[in-house]
Amino acid sequence: MNSAATPRPRARDLGIVVGPTPTGPLNALTDVPGVRVGHTTVRTRPDVHSGVTAVVPDGVRPGAAVPAGVFVGNGYGKLVGSTQLAELGELETPVLLTSTLSAFRVADALVGWVLEQPGCEDVLSLNPVVGECNDGYLSDIRSRPVGEEHVRAALDGASDGPVAEGCVGAGTGTVALGFKAGIGTSSRTPDVGGRRFTVGALVQANFGGTLRVLGRALDGGGPASETGSCMIVVATDAPLDARRLTRVARRAVFALARTGAAYSHGSGDYAVAFTTTRPGTAPPLADADLSPLFEAVLDAVEEAVLNSLLAATTTTGYAGRTVPALPVDRLLAGRATSEGQGLSLGASRRRGA
Repeated sequence: MNSAATPRPRARDLGIVVGPTPTGPLNALTDVPGVRVGHTTVRTRPDVHSGVTAVVPDGVRPGAAVPAGVFVGNGYGKLVGSTQLAELGELETPVLLTSTLSAFRVADALVGWVLEQPGCEDVLSLNPVVGECNDGYLSDIRSRPVGEEHVRAALDGASDGPVAEGCVGAGTGTVALGFKAGIGTSSRTPDVGGRRFTVGALVQANFGGTLRVLGRALDGGGPASETGSCMIVVATDAPLDARRLTRVARRAVFALARTGAAYSHGSGDYAVAFTTTRPGTAPPLADADLSPLFEAVLDAVEEAVLNSLLAATTTTGYAGRTVPALPVDRLLAGRATSEGQGLSLGASRRRGA
């Protein structure tokens, strides 16, 4: 279900480099060892543009949970399983993303899939984690097109290779910052406390505001996405407990402001962060050492949003509505203007811009 074949460039292909920290080899969430991503795209033209995206930590199940944290920037949305995740600080299922009115069907299908996994023969309770964005501007959301077969295909097809971006999976019908958006991902490899770790972010972008790239605003022709959300999944191999992972998740939501997010009344902004390093297997990181990791998360989420926009293509959907893709030529023009002024992303931020 994954594919790296995207006809449009990513941010780095255009020379847009966010922050100083190096990326992983794929510049994707799957750079974190033990993390896989799968998509199922559900599209029946002209009215249905939807799907499901699965983030699958290897070996995660009830009785073999990984430490996790969650942060809610604005709670106008559905994140199934969030209260237990916050209470216990554990993730015991894959994280699935989908369309608002399909979220509950997806959660039910996830429960069925987990119960069938080896080691779950005696499980009597589990906490599925499913997030959503409202894709109703471009898709017939009331038809609830995402079914069990789509969920299972995304889970079973998840891989640790390149991650398809843009109009795929849960991002097939989403809109952000006035342009067609979708799934985006990025990674960083910060040095934290003298050790090198990987952190990756994946976003389902569907939020309002005015896009800002290289400090320059770009107005889009799409809707304000007042009924949208942004779901963010952050993974790392850094040895962190639930409290510290909640701090990581908080920075992921903060990063949306860099891209021009309005954090409007109708936009649910959520982040789930987890580590693949099990408790007791590595010396834990101290809070005082976490700043490079926080910066890496901010940069990775910002770049993931840009990639979600750049990979997406102009889409005509439900009721004949059309949302344009982000025009690459306008980005290149903005980059040339910024370079002519002697500014880069990193330089402008150091000056407090």
